[in-house]
Amino acid sequence: MTNTFSRQVLPTPEALRPWVTGIGSVSVGAGSAEPYVQLPDTATTVVFRVGENGRRSTLVVGPRTRASYHHGRRFASCLEMRLAPGTTRPLLGVPAVELVGRMVPLDELAAAPARRLARELRDLEPEEVVPHLARSFPDLSGAADRSRTALVTAGADALSMRTGRVPGPVRDVARELAVSERQLRNLFAEGVGLSPKHYARINRVRAVLAQADDVPWAQLAATTGYYDQSHMTTDFRTLMGVPPRSFFTGRLPAARPCRAALAGR
Repeated sequence: MTNTFSRQVLPTPEALRPWVTGIGSVSVGAGSAEPYVQLPDTATTVVFRVGENGRRSTLVVGPRTRASYHHGRRFASCLEMRLAPGTTRPLLGVPAVELVGRMVPLDELAAAPARRLARELRDLEPEEVVPHLARSFPDLSGAADRSRTALVTAGADALSMRTGRVPGPVRDVARELAVSERQLRNLFAEGVGLSPKHYARINRVRAVLAQADDVPWAQLAATTGYYDQSHMTTDFRTLMGVPPRSFFTGRLPAARPCRAALAGR
């Protein structure tokens, strides 16, 4: 049996843009000869999943600090909604740090906002979810501490890779935001789930993944802000489990059954 995997980027309604950085539709076919790779990720994601038996579920996937590799994936189609930095607590009622490395049903979170959102979405088809949330945005907009959210957003932007710009040290970002490094760490723990340093580290490795096909290794290390190629290789191996050359030639770590990932990774 062959495996099919498709991903489509969907438009984000204007009303949701303060809360959501991206929406995607993902379809995975039954059976897989190749492992399914879950990359390190700085975002908390709400996933609306339809399994092979038609059963629907709404999951919350927290930030992932390292890559994981899985096989035996069954058919599923999903709508994925990546939450913006600083919005996890106002939307779900829990700080992002409590969700790191976890995948849990939305209605199993103890906080009232998560349970309320789960009830609202329980009977919707995946294609109805985004329009519903866009309509309910006025009810959500008062839930956020705008000043804290703005600081987390600005910090995340400053520590993210951009074309032609490498993020500066955490201490410089804190100074630009007029907060202490400790305050910045606390803001990131609640609003992102990761330390500013780990956030930047994941963002940098993902930049390597995105650019590796087009740029020589040494040049790639320089453009993504590493001291040298050896530094890039060490960081990549720590987060991805193998060095860059092994990853891009398919020499990957042993894959685990996908059900292990759904049990909590």
